[in-house]
Amino acid sequence: MSLYDKKYLAIAEDILENGYFDNNRTGIRTYKLPHQIMQFNLEKEFPILTTKFVAFKTAVKELLWIFKDQSNDVKKLQEQNVSIWDEWIQEDGTIGTSYGWVVKKFNQMDNLLEALRNNPQDRRMMINLWQIPYLDTAPLHPCCFLTMWDVTDGKLNCMLVQRSGDWGLGVPFNTSQYAVLVHLVAQATGLKPGLFTHVINNAHIYENQVEGLKIQLGRANEAYDAPKLWINPEIKNFYDFTPDDIKLVDYKHHPSIKMEVAV
Repeated sequence: MSLYDKKYLAIAEDILENGYFDNNRTGIRTYKLPHQIMQFNLEKEFPILTTKFVAFKTAVKELLWIFKDQSNDVKKLQEQNVSIWDEWIQEDGTIGTSYGWVVKKFNQMDNLLEALRNNPQDRRMMINLWQIPYLDTAPLHPCCFLTMWDVTDGKLNCMLVQRSGDWGLGVPFNTSQYAVLVHLVAQATGLKPGLFTHVINNAHIYENQVEGLKIQLGRANEAYDAPKLWINPEIKNFYDFTPDDIKLVDYKHHPSIKMEVAV
C-alpha cells in the first residue's frame, strides 16, 4: 500500500467522522478540519493515490504552465487538452494576476534557483503567490500559495502551504504536482529530493463528495504500491522540461471516482 493512500485516507475518514459541518462561499456545505499535515520522503516514495486514478499528466502540464511558462493564458492549457481552468477564464482568456503571472511579476522562480545554487543555506527561499495588491484582479485567490525551501545535507526539502484544500479533488492533484516540482528543482540545481511536507489550513470534503470518498475508503485494503517517478536525466535547465520528460512508471490504480467541482 502506498504511503500516500494510507495518510490521505486516514485524514479523509477523520474529516467525515469529526469534521465541522457548515456553509462556505460556494453554497455547497462541507465537512472541514483545520491544519492537516502530510509529509513524505521523496527519496523513498512518490506520493500519488492508487485507490483512485489521479490525472498525473494534467497536473504536470499545469505545474509547468505556472512555474516554467509563468503564464496566465488559459488557452495555452486548452491547447494541451487541459480544461481545469475553464470555469475561471476571464474575457481576455486569462486568469488575471494570479499563479504564473505572480511568479513572473516578481521573478520568483529565477530567484529560487539562484539561491539554491549559490546560497543554499539561505532561510528566505520561498515562492509566495499571495501578493495582496493582485488578489482581487484574479478570478480566484490562489489555494496552494506558498512553498518554502530548505537544503540539508545535499537534499532539497520543500513545505507547501495550501490555504484551502478540496480533499476529494484538489488535494490529491496538488500533492503529486508539487512533489514533481521538488524533483524538477532538485535536478536543475544538482540536489537530491528530500522531504516534502504538505500543510492544508482548511481541509474539507463537500457534501456532494461524501459518497465518492466512501467508495474510495472501501478500497483501502486493495491499494497498490506507489509508482516510480521518471524524469529525463538529460535535462539540467529547469526551463527545458516538457511534459514528455516527466513520467510515472508502473502506476497501478483503481478507477476514477467522479466528483463535482465547487466553483
